[in-house]
Amino acid sequence: MHGGNVEYGAAASAAPAPGISAVDPIRKFFEVLPRPIRFLAVGGLGLITDLAVFTAIMVHIPNPLAARVVSLAVATLVTWRLNRALTFDCSGRQPADEAIRYATVAAVAQAVSYTVFAALVLTILSAIPQLAVLIGAAAGALVSYSGQAMFAFRPRRHA
Repeated sequence: MHGGNVEYGAAASAAPAPGISAVDPIRKFFEVLPRPIRFLAVGGLGLITDLAVFTAIMVHIPNPLAARVVSLAVATLVTWRLNRALTFDCSGRQPADEAIRYATVAAVAQAVSYTVFAALVLTILSAIPQLAVLIGAAAGALVSYSGQAMFAFRPRRHA
């Protein structure tokens, strides 16, 4: 249940099916990297998702504030699944509990990100909203890592 095993809940204690390793080979590959580097890599993929969705929406609906709300939501789903699989060890919590904890931290981090983005896109970066996305994402990442490590994916204490 700890280390490379990316399963959780009841499935984590079950024996793997014949011929299937209990350790995810992709997770095993990434475990050689320090956790903060894995977190940044996942964040980079989330940022690419955020920028792609944001830009696609802006082509059709040129409202950066509304576009960013949608792009942040999509990017948050992507990073939750990737952080669960590649960055943090199994917390021992049920998936729904862990998702709620992740969403709570993500909401705080995304609020920071969105506030910085909005301040920039409504003032000095109105002509380059993607740069405002990048700067906002960097601000949110500082909040996110600490919250995810200390709250969302923190291992459950057994009595």
